[in-house]
Amino acid sequence: MKITNLDKTSIVTPVMSGAQGITKQMPISSADGSPSFSFRVFTVKPGGHTPLHAHLFEHLNYIISGSGTLVEGFSEHPVQEGDFALVLPGEAHQFRNSSTDRDLVFICAVPKEYE
Repeated sequence: MKITNLDKTSIVTPVMSGAQGITKQMPISSADGSPSFSFRVFTVKPGGHTPLHAHLFEHLNYIISGSGTLVEGFSEHPVQEGDFALVLPGEAHQFRNSSTDRDLVFICAVPKEYE
C-alpha cells in the first residue's frame, strides 16, 4: 500500500513536442508497484496546453482545479473542476488552459506502460 500527497510528489517539466507551460507529477506509478495504472497529475499554466496527440489506449481524466478546454479532433469541450473525461483509444486530444490567472490541474490515469 502507498499513501502519499501531491505536495510530496516531485514536479518535472516533461519534454513533449507541441506542449507549452505544463508540469507533471507522478504520485502513483509502476515504481510504487502499481500493477496496471499510473496516476499522472498535469498542471497547465494560463495560456498553456498539452500536445495534440492520439494513442492506442484510453486516458481517464479528472479535473482537480481550474477550467479549460479538452480538444477532441476538431471539437472543443469545456472542462472545469470536478469534471471527469474519458479519452478513448485513437482519439486525438489536447488540454488547453484558456485562463489568464489560474492553473488547470488534472489527473491523467493511464496504463503503466505509458508512464
